[in-house]
Amino acid sequence: MAENNSSEVGVFDNYMISDSKFNIAVAQSGGPTAAINATLAGVFRAASACPQIDRVYGSINGIEGMIGGELAPLDSILTSEEDIELLKKTPSTVLGSCRYKLAEYDPNDSVTESEYMNILNTFEEYGIKAFFYIGGNDSMDTVMKLDRYCKAVGRDVKIIGIPKTIDNDLPCTDHTPGFGSAAKYVATTLQEIIRDSRVYSIQSITIVEIMGRNAGWLTASSSVLRVNGEPAPHLIYVPEAFPDGFDMEHFLDDVAHMMKRYRAVIIAVSEGIVPTDRQYVKTGADAFGHTDNSGVAKYLERRCSERFGCKVRSIELNVMQRCSSHIASLTDINESESIGAEAVKCAVSGCSGRMMTFRRISSEPYRIEITSVDVSEAANKEKFFPAGWICDNKCDITPDALNYFLPLIRGEAMPEFRNGIPVHFRLNQ
Repeated sequence: MAENNSSEVGVFDNYMISDSKFNIAVAQSGGPTAAINATLAGVFRAASACPQIDRVYGSINGIEGMIGGELAPLDSILTSEEDIELLKKTPSTVLGSCRYKLAEYDPNDSVTESEYMNILNTFEEYGIKAFFYIGGNDSMDTVMKLDRYCKAVGRDVKIIGIPKTIDNDLPCTDHTPGFGSAAKYVATTLQEIIRDSRVYSIQSITIVEIMGRNAGWLTASSSVLRVNGEPAPHLIYVPEAFPDGFDMEHFLDDVAHMMKRYRAVIIAVSEGIVPTDRQYVKTGADAFGHTDNSGVAKYLERRCSERFGCKVRSIELNVMQRCSSHIASLTDINESESIGAEAVKCAVSGCSGRMMTFRRISSEPYRIEITSVDVSEAANKEKFFPAGWICDNKCDITPDALNYFLPLIRGEAMPEFRNGIPVHFRLNQ
């Protein structure tokens, strides 16, 4: 999939950071996806093929496992090619996850110093010379801080970030592992909702809420249905279109216009949309200050019901869109494995403080290469959906976006079935 030959797992010529064998550790962080375990499989496969690497450990619950010294020996768990293939197609985070914010190192703060020292003690105890953190914007913050600390105290451990998020909002990379599968699920689910909504003769409105706190990539990807001749979703709303707030009256006018053309109106809306006439009641924030903005579809349902008096329903896709592996994108799964493998080569070549990235060479035919950037360019930053791909009316996506989306959802990664049910790999059987 990658343009350069180094994407082939097992190619380690000219890679050398140590004359003796060493161990590595890998962890997963943030929200789960359908492809994050494929990245873990890529790290494991590449590490197993590298003659310098002895053991591969998995940190339980992200950086928390490194702080607490809770590691699992993956080379004693993934004992066959069948295990690795099953892991590759298993959704969510096999190692568990966390949303733990690593504090800035302060030698005058005993709590902070103890936290970092615990990580170094884990590195020392397990003979770890490279650590890989698979995650999103906030996880790259952890990679950046830990890399700076290791360099400051003279500890030679290579720290590499590997991107992951269904939100597709990490800068410096064309797209993120996990996004393609989530987009494929969203589009497929929207199409099934469309079929369901058209069976009756009565007028109806269906509002589908899709993840995306500040960035509308996933909601916008529902527009791919247009390539198969599907006019719905008839209205698509992403946060980037409304920097000054979502105008409710304008929205209701949009809906009224579509109701003149379609009996069953389908609307896709990002969870981060905030109407100007109502501020959401925040339900708490995580360690990185991210609040829960869900509930916009239910609010819009009530307003549409009041205005139009027809059948209105709201559907919140919620966690189902994050890691529904039964319709995962084969492109996404394969790329996710490849970027994990490239991360190992990046570390073994002596790099640290880097985040792996995809660079798109062309969309048709689709070609990418895997590169890396300084993790500081991505940590705590967001990549927003391009304004040029939002229609002037702010309620639709331009056809230009389809060339970007379509390659990412192609192919089907069929799961293994047993007794009619998909089989998943579990760390603790």
